[in-house]
Amino acid sequence: MPRYGQLVIGPAGSGKSTYCSNIVKHCEVLRRTVHVVNLDPAAEHFDYPVLADIRELINVDDAMEDDTLRFGPNGGLVFCMEYLAQNFDWLHEQLDEIEDDYILFDCPGQIELYTHIPVMRQLVDTLQNWDFRICGVFIVDSQFMVEPSKFVSGVMSALSAMVNLEIPHVNVMTKVDLLSNKAKKKLDRYLEPDLHSLLHEEFEETKFNHRFRKLNDSIATMIDDYSLVKFIPLDISDEENFNDLLIQIDLAIQYGDDLEHREIREPEEIDDETNIDSGFDGP
Repeated sequence: MPRYGQLVIGPAGSGKSTYCSNIVKHCEVLRRTVHVVNLDPAAEHFDYPVLADIRELINVDDAMEDDTLRFGPNGGLVFCMEYLAQNFDWLHEQLDEIEDDYILFDCPGQIELYTHIPVMRQLVDTLQNWDFRICGVFIVDSQFMVEPSKFVSGVMSALSAMVNLEIPHVNVMTKVDLLSNKAKKKLDRYLEPDLHSLLHEEFEETKFNHRFRKLNDSIATMIDDYSLVKFIPLDISDEENFNDLLIQIDLAIQYGDDLEHREIREPEEIDDETNIDSGFDGP
């Protein structure tokens, strides 16, 4: 039977760990077991239990403090992920310890890992060889995405990750609940964007030369014509919003198609005075 997972990726500060935490809590309400694996060697703390933690294998401080390596934060993080790729047996041992089949992989926020460094593609290929069906969930802070130039930057980063990883992909705008009322009114323009209009509004033609305008038009045409990147807004205070997102991800990896029937866990105690009809006839 296949196993399932989300590769939670995106820029640092986009809310990946918060997303994982809320998915875990939401699935608890649904009586659905989800585990989280931390693959960020620079992570500091979590508000959810982790099934496995890369920091037990290697920490970014190990690479930065080693006198023979002398990496900075970015170089140290890349080194740690390449070290993980050389030691996938460690990850396999961690994943083999559980029977539940749905895992969130909370990944680092260094965008180079998803755009042109092959280590994350190596991770995807390895997980697929272990019979995982993986969906990439690209997380972007909505507060960053309500300006045209920043929005295009986010779209291009998401597109680069999609092309590099070659797996089902869902793009999510997080922290919608933190937007001001003014920003929320602008948000719809970016969910179904007309990039030509957005870019022309931000960059007045008199300020930039012909080549700059032509580059913007080419980027906008590529994204608009092929509809390659769309974002789903996520408001953590809206349970229905969470349901819709989770359904879309599950459909992308065909979660549930091969699952055997599982009995719903019964409540530990039922108050006889409530006379709740369970929907099933008694023996």
